[in-house]
Order: sequence, then structure tokens, then C-alpha cells
Amino acid sequence: MNKICHICVVKIRIDVKDAELIESFKKGNRYAFEQLVKKYQKNIYWHARRMTGNHFDADEIAQEVIITIYNKISSFRYESELSTWIYRITANKTINYLRKEYIKKFFSIENVTKKDSNDIVKNLEDKQKLEKLNEVLGGLPIKQREVFLLRHFEGMNYNEISKVTGKTEGSLKANYHHAITKILKRMNYEVY
Repeated sequence: MNKICHICVVKIRIDVKDAELIESFKKGNRYAFEQLVKKYQKNIYWHARRMTGNHFDADEIAQEVIITIYNKISSFRYESELSTWIYRITANKTINYLRKEYIKKFFSIENVTKKDSNDIVKNLEDKQKLEKLNEVLGGLPIKQREVFLLRHFEGMNYNEISKVTGKTEGSLKANYHHAITKILKRMNYEVY
């Protein structure tokens, strides 16, 4: 009987200090939030840095993540570790940042200022395709979107992605295959 009762009340364990800080912050104690930031700031930065490969982008993303945590921590439901929740926010912010940066680079001023009318038409077609791709990527499950973006936009191999995400190479390959299949179908390309 004790085993059954024990199983019924098992919940995800969360660091007691984290839980106390969260609850204290919810009651208006800003110092509690500062303590959480001190605890997780380096992890946020280094996760974003591994995904972006540069300090400036990682620093910008880390600031966005901290703002998001500040605004959403009151909705944290203790269904996972706080570190897992923060990791997911960081991954999502980084992926969105990489996607936006890719679009900016693709449509840089050099591409727009081409004088040949054929180039302008081609650039417009490319822009429409990229907007469609961006829409399709936004509709992919996060695991598939993450591996696709890291492979294509960051040029990472499966081993590097595995180190960044903590996922096995096999699961990354499967998610990548599913992402490519969905992208091709939604972009109206023939899938073999």
C-alpha cells in the first residue's frame, strides 16, 4: 500500500531553493528574481552561444530570455525542472533569432539594389519562397525545426547538434528526415 501511495504523490522534483525564489518573486520580491538570474544567466548565455557561435548574438538572446522569464515565471507550473523550462525558452528564442537573422542576410541591401530587371523578379520570387519557408518552419514541431535550422543555417553536423541539444544522433536524424519531408510537401515540391 505504501508503494501505491508513494507513486500517486510523486511529482517532478524541483530545486527547493528555486521554488522558494519563484514564490517569493510572485509575492513581489525582486531580489528573488535577481537570485534566479544569477543562478541561470551563464547557462542561458552558453546555450545560446553554442547555438549561434558568437558572443554578440548570444548576449542579445540571453537578455531576451531573461525578460521572457521575468514576464512568464508566474505561470511556471512545476511540471518540469526550472532549468528545463529555461532551456526550452532559450532554445526557442535562439531558433527564432537565427531564422530572423537568416532572412535579414538573405535580403541584404546588396540583393535589393541589383539593377537587372530579371534579378529583381528572381529576388522577388526568392523572397516569396523564403517567406513561405519561414511560415512552414514555424508550423513544424520544435524538435524538427531545431535540427533543421541548426543543420541548414548554422552548418552543424549531427554530432555538434547532439552536443548542443543533448539529444541522440539517431533521434536528430529522424527529426531531420520528418522536417525535410514536411517542408517539401508544404512547399509543394515532389517528395520521393
